[in-house]
Amino acid sequence: MKSSVPSASPFHLPNLATRVARRQQTPIAAGSDRMRFVIQLALTNVTAQTGGPFGAAVFETKTGRLIAVGVNVVERTNCSLAHAETVALTNAHQALGHFDLGMDGMPRLELVTSCEPCAMCYGGIIWSGVRKVVCAARASDATAIGFDEAPKPTNWIAELKKRRITVTRDLCRDEAIAVFRKYQQTGGRVYNARKGPM
Repeated sequence: MKSSVPSASPFHLPNLATRVARRQQTPIAAGSDRMRFVIQLALTNVTAQTGGPFGAAVFETKTGRLIAVGVNVVERTNCSLAHAETVALTNAHQALGHFDLGMDGMPRLELVTSCEPCAMCYGGIIWSGVRKVVCAARASDATAIGFDEAPKPTNWIAELKKRRITVTRDLCRDEAIAVFRKYQQTGGRVYNARKGPM
């Protein structure tokens, strides 16, 4: 398998996020530790003022080996698609050299994300091939500080389950919410393209 940090990606990670990923040489066995790693990525993004308060990573489910990371780089890249989950999935595709992260012969992979997916990332998860999603904060926590998560199916977890993608919610939720609050308190920009009623 290739390196966990691709050398070329459509979404360039901030230097601090890249360094955090490269330092993580050993697998992360516990699910809560994987989530704390992702929340630390989000916090690093906020502290360094390199993007929004969101982090994500793709891991091998069984071993905990880190495949790829992502942080929110919407403003930095001038791209509305550059959410943490999208960046992590894109980097995983590149690191593993395939568009299907669930193809035969590939270890089962999971997306660990500091916030449950917005509508766009929800769609990306379906097509990515990952078999598990682990979330910290809820969409309502992100909307509470002004982010627009856009509508997704009310029964989104059941829809993913139909596609053999399991979902775990609320893992380290309070820790993820604390990063949202720090972002808000330090004047982080909420960059919705549309504000108010349509």
